[in-house]
Amino acid sequence: MLDLLRADRVLTVVRAPEIGDARDLCAALVAGGIHVVELTYTTPDLPRHLERAASTAGETGAVVGAGTVQTGAQAKQAIDAGAQFLVTPGQGPEAAAIAEAARAAQVPVVLGAFTPSEVMTALALGSDAVKIFPAHQLGPKYFKDLNGPFPGVPLIPSGGVNAGNARDFLAAGALAVSAGTDVVAPADVAAGNWQEITSKAATFCKALQ
Repeated sequence: MLDLLRADRVLTVVRAPEIGDARDLCAALVAGGIHVVELTYTTPDLPRHLERAASTAGETGAVVGAGTVQTGAQAKQAIDAGAQFLVTPGQGPEAAAIAEAARAAQVPVVLGAFTPSEVMTALALGSDAVKIFPAHQLGPKYFKDLNGPFPGVPLIPSGGVNAGNARDFLAAGALAVSAGTDVVAPADVAAGNWQEITSKAATFCKALQ
């Protein structure tokens, strides 16, 4: 997953009330140039969608993980459903349990953080990369500041990242960026507007070049 992020410089975070078909969603994103797909627990019946996406990953070429993971039980459930990585929005009381579940399954985990102290905690818990959320609050310059005390730490901005500012985050030292509704609008996901999602993914990827 991290190797793909270094190559693509982008993953997409899917937040939608329903996913028409997780396989077709992943295929649409890969066709547009985005291979790392984060399906979140804010979507009802997430394990079913993870199973569908994971079982067809050989066809689509996507690497699919679970996001908005907040408990150890959710982490284990997602892994059992086929999640290839885990992402948290922050560090709640079960952050250590989530990281331990990921380690036990040899699945990468990306813990959420905002402050330098939270970045330090994420690294101490064994986070493979650190998600900075909400990134738009302090902008790309914040990533340049974080690179001072944390050189080489893979940081991923999430929240408010779009085609207009994504390159600035990368230039400031981010490993990759999280593309959200700019690429996967909830209405498009629910309606199965796969061609539109492919087009938006391609546009976002082009903006990174």
